[in-house]
Amino acid sequence: MTRTRAFRSLRYDPARVDLGRVVVPPYDVIAAEEREGFFARDPHNAIRLELTRDVEEEASTDYAQVRETLEAWQREAVLIRDDKPALYALRQSFQGSDGSALTREGFFALLHLEDYARGIVRPHELTMAGPKADRLKLLRATRANLSVVFLLYEDRSHALRSLLARAFEEAAIGKAEDASGAVHQLAELSDPEAVRRVCDFLSERSTVIADGHHRYETALAYRDEQRAAGKGSGDDAPHEWLLAYFANAYAPGTLLLPIHRLVVAAEVPGAERWDSRLSEWTRKCVRLDSADALPALLAEHLEPLADRHAFALDDASGEVTIFQRSRADGDDLTVRLIHRDVIEGVFGIDDDAVRKGALAFPKSALQTARDLRAGRGRAALYLNPLSPDDVFQVTGKGEVLPQKSTFFFPKLPTGLVFRLLEDS
Repeated sequence: MTRTRAFRSLRYDPARVDLGRVVVPPYDVIAAEEREGFFARDPHNAIRLELTRDVEEEASTDYAQVRETLEAWQREAVLIRDDKPALYALRQSFQGSDGSALTREGFFALLHLEDYARGIVRPHELTMAGPKADRLKLLRATRANLSVVFLLYEDRSHALRSLLARAFEEAAIGKAEDASGAVHQLAELSDPEAVRRVCDFLSERSTVIADGHHRYETALAYRDEQRAAGKGSGDDAPHEWLLAYFANAYAPGTLLLPIHRLVVAAEVPGAERWDSRLSEWTRKCVRLDSADALPALLAEHLEPLADRHAFALDDASGEVTIFQRSRADGDDLTVRLIHRDVIEGVFGIDDDAVRKGALAFPKSALQTARDLRAGRGRAALYLNPLSPDDVFQVTGKGEVLPQKSTFFFPKLPTGLVFRLLEDS
């Protein structure tokens, strides 16, 4: 199934740079107005390997400047190449939405590229052509994997946990605290027996892309270009492999957070329409005195309904309505029912209206409640997160999740490890 191998990482020399000042969020979550701040933060910030300084430059650039920067940093030994192949364990310590301290552990490895049709590497969302064209230009110019595809695997018994823990005890090689306060610790896992056990474990399982669909499909396109150019298609060809990060979907620190719905451009229907359209749903009204009290309300009244179809309706009236109905085997995902029965059925917002901006997809329930009370929306629908079972069952059928279904947290920063295709 999923084929992985160790590799010789290219990474920052911690003696030359402060790793916390050079790592950046994934390129696709950096807002245009944030770019300059990352460029100014450190002369070796990893944004220089990912994005142009100005958004307007992207259309015309061939990313030759990135290739030159990558080569210069290697000559200056700002970036160093490890002598022997290894896997690289990553421990991320961060704060959950409820303020609790959480830890996610995973590892970097090379992933053998597989077409989706084989069902080995599974997507969970659709992609757009524009970002893939841009990332393909970057890959052609640099022949390097500079940011990472994030994949989930299924390990309910936590079989790999002790191997990763041992790496942090014996071979820690770097630490960074990012702007959000999350701490990222990197360790080398080079013992051949440990590497074999990890790779053998994944070889019996499929994986699901949590983040980085555009990067993965860009790598497929580049692989096909190289094959067509006669560069080889054997297992040792560097374009047949991709730098990836793997995490156990069932580990406590692997958070699948919900993405909520904010109705921007439709009136809130009256009680009669709710009654007629949602006759199979039961409801309960709960007093909400302020937006700041919303997280506690959801924790008490919505989160315990994770085994049922449920959502919370907030129209800034001072009350939140909790809707729920039973869930039977074979039922569709809750998020799909909400789009069909509530967003379209009750509010009358169809797919075309969604594309035109009638619906927003915020990640923070608290901020959504504040925005709603500030007049930046008509009503909010708060959702529970999908479960790992939901993700694996849907993708196992060859389907993708609905738009903006889940948010994998925390994001994986760019700059911890890189991989050169040459001699890899």
